[in-house]
Amino acid sequence: MTGEEKILKKRIREQQVVHLMISLYCRKKHGSSKNMLCSFCLELDEYAAGRSENCPFIKTKTFCSSCTVHCYRPDMRNRIREVMKFSGPRMLFYHPVLAVRHLFSTVCSRMKNKKTV
Repeated sequence: MTGEEKILKKRIREQQVVHLMISLYCRKKHGSSKNMLCSFCLELDEYAAGRSENCPFIKTKTFCSSCTVHCYRPDMRNRIREVMKFSGPRMLFYHPVLAVRHLFSTVCSRMKNKKTV
């Protein structure tokens, strides 16, 4: 797999995880159906996908929360934080493989950062 393919795969996985978290939030908080998002959550999902699509740091970062540059507008940053705070712990029950993969990546990233400091 080439470097470009790895980056594309990483970007797609990140977008899928964020979409799943927003979908879970929307379903539980706004009562939407499993495959539909309300307009409030759809706007956030499209915004997050756009940010991920244009991220210049995708090669080196693990997740947006570990990025040194926060490209989200303040209002959208607050909204995505609320979604993450709600959906993050629940992902273990709804999407356990993704949750464990995220946890593993986060721990590995922190360990790597400690070694370089």
